[in-house]
Amino acid sequence: MFSKVLIANRGEIALRVLRACRELGIRTVVVYSAADADSAPVRLADEAVRIGPAPARRSYLNAAAIVEAARQTGAQAVHPGYGFLSEDADFAEICAENGLTFIGPPPHVMAALADKSTARALMRRAGLPLPAGSVRTLPTLAEASRVAEEVGYPVIVKAAAGGGGRGMRVVRTPAELARAYARTRADAQAVFGDDRVYVERYLTDARHVEVQVLCDAHGHGVHLGTRDCSVQRRHQKLVEEAPAPALSPATLDAIAETALHGVLEVGFTGVGTVEFLVDDAERFHFLEINSRIQVEHPVTEMVTGIDLVHEQLHVAAGVPLRLRQSDVRLRGVAVEARVNAEDPERDFAPSPGRLDRFTPPGGPFTRVDTHGYAGYLVGPHYDSLLAKVAVWAPDRELALDRLERALDEFDVAGPGVRTTIPFVRRVLDDAAFRKGRYSTAIVERLLAGHGPLRPQAVPAPAGPGPAPAPPVVAAASPTADPS
Repeated sequence: MFSKVLIANRGEIALRVLRACRELGIRTVVVYSAADADSAPVRLADEAVRIGPAPARRSYLNAAAIVEAARQTGAQAVHPGYGFLSEDADFAEICAENGLTFIGPPPHVMAALADKSTARALMRRAGLPLPAGSVRTLPTLAEASRVAEEVGYPVIVKAAAGGGGRGMRVVRTPAELARAYARTRADAQAVFGDDRVYVERYLTDARHVEVQVLCDAHGHGVHLGTRDCSVQRRHQKLVEEAPAPALSPATLDAIAETALHGVLEVGFTGVGTVEFLVDDAERFHFLEINSRIQVEHPVTEMVTGIDLVHEQLHVAAGVPLRLRQSDVRLRGVAVEARVNAEDPERDFAPSPGRLDRFTPPGGPFTRVDTHGYAGYLVGPHYDSLLAKVAVWAPDRELALDRLERALDEFDVAGPGVRTTIPFVRRVLDDAAFRKGRYSTAIVERLLAGHGPLRPQAVPAPAGPGPAPAPPVVAAASPTADPS
């Protein structure tokens, strides 16, 4: 096992990894930007290294500064969390070239799966069902139009290098295709540096169901059941639950076994997620594979009792998988709500500001992953996720009631700061959602059919302040902001 791990991320996932390392007796190094100098991960890490100014491209995406921080502190491995460099095969290669273990799949596997068109081709060869569409990318509008006509509208234009809900547009009529094709290519070039796109049939009223997988470097793997992540705005998830509700046991088993087969066929190692769309006839279609820990991993941990970050660290250290499929047993239901600093009344626009109050809920079977605290400044530079509130119960009805109670207790406020809590409560009140009969259209439907959101509940007492700061190492890169 490693003696020191560098965490190349920020926010709640940095804190989550830090705590897992501490439980395993591993010392931690957290890298941070100037904007995160007062963050909880920086305060709690054994060492902290400032790697640049606030813009991510000069800090959390600065591979050279991160590797230098690892060299400076003697870290043996890099945990990338999610987002930023977590699925960057070039960064994983750079880590290997500098004697660092990248906690994730081998670079060549990650590169193949990060390219969505290549991943589709690999999964087709592995026998996974795919939505109708192009296997290769489409360099001209004429080719995109031909594929769209063949599969039938609506279609979705997707960036081959996309991910995290970015780089895609739904096209409902032939008249919309030219603009969507051009804009998706332009956006893909701007965001990913790669303008290749492909087209596939868009499944309306489908559900987004994913499977958590865990594989070692010795050819062994297990799946840890399903999650439903259909509550999304702009392809970004808001509510997740495990296992996926209102699907037959046979379908749940088939999806999970298919996912595990697919990742083992391509030599995947570590923690990953295979995503599918499921139609109303319970036919499922491969979407993509994420080669990292997912934001929604707590719900899987709560129904399995398995610490995914612990397992991730063991597998990265070369330890054979400590689980067999028979060891994985799902118990009860877990539901998670993301609390983002966004204003649902303004199309989920970011809502930065300083938090005057921040007291997460407690109570039985309630887990809150967060980096927030009273006095924390929610800045404009990064993802708006403030916290994840997850609950467990023996059945889904109690789990939803328990989540509603927890969100009612969450006291978060600051000048100009709005959160997604009121909208999530609207989701929890929805009759179709309560029955488990919902699809990826639920957010659009709820926004169109309701008036103003009800305000946050009565605030709870203020919580304790942040912990003492750790030793801070000088900036690792000569380009770091000296201010």
